[in-house]
Amino acid sequence: MAVHKLVLDDVFEEALYTLIAIHCTIEDYRLAYLLNKHLGINLTRKPSDLDYNKDKSVYSIFEWEDNKQLTTWSLASNICKTQEILPQVSQQSLFTAQEQIIKTFNLIPEYKGVNYFLKIDNDNSFSKEAYILSSILNIPQIVTAYSVDVNQLKSKDNLIFS
Repeated sequence: MAVHKLVLDDVFEEALYTLIAIHCTIEDYRLAYLLNKHLGINLTRKPSDLDYNKDKSVYSIFEWEDNKQLTTWSLASNICKTQEILPQVSQQSLFTAQEQIIKTFNLIPEYKGVNYFLKIDNDNSFSKEAYILSSILNIPQIVTAYSVDVNQLKSKDNLIFS
């Protein structure tokens, strides 16, 4: 009996993209404006946010498709804070107090301290990573930014935005 071996290396090829982690405390729309200004791109807010965990966590996303370079730029928030109200326990009190809990969810749980991720999708090898990183670090409102090795991420499926 002959043994047949299927090689599917071409079918399940990894998507080539660069991932940059950004630490800053400014709002998402302000960061998108500053990146547009300093990098010469045109990020715009998508009509619908990224929705994970069945409406428990929602992350803002900005996107721009560069047709000349065949590149897609995506800026996604990494932190989602939700407020939950605990059910009241009947107490013998004149006033009722509701206890509120703020829960924090992360798009990429391995990087809890990162505020935003800039994902640059490109089918070809992307050689401008050092230039982009230095341009981002020149923005005064950004504390720090660095490249992330995507192959080391456990939750890289969360980076599929379409």
